[in-house]
Amino acid sequence: MVGDSELSRIGISLPQNLLDKFDGIIGLRGYSSRSEGIRDAIRSYITYYEWMSDVKGERQGVITMVYDHDHRGLMQTITEIQHEHRDTIQSTLHAHVNDERCLEVILVRGDGVKLKEVAEKLMALKGVESVKLTTIPVN
Repeated sequence: MVGDSELSRIGISLPQNLLDKFDGIIGLRGYSSRSEGIRDAIRSYITYYEWMSDVKGERQGVITMVYDHDHRGLMQTITEIQHEHRDTIQSTLHAHVNDERCLEVILVRGDGVKLKEVAEKLMALKGVESVKLTTIPVN
């Protein structure tokens, strides 16, 4: 990874509502600039990715997911993914957060690589706001 002393400039495009939320968070956390907040967010993303890469062996866990239930075809696709992985998905809990958003908690058990595959398929869907896989070894 490039050290903090070697800086590169990049340009990104973000929806205004996402940028507004990010600006609010960096203000609350006391960052001096967006760049500082973005660097911290990228570090956190990398750490999470590396942690996710180490999910191996028999695991028990949960996938938590927040999504826009009005996004065309999303609920059907989520259901198809869950049916495709019914060998690892033990149970689901669905809650309506508000008129647009839903929270789903999916109880999973199986090989860590397969659990990660399910979480990554869900993460890739448009209309899904967040997905988090948390597991523990069964042994």
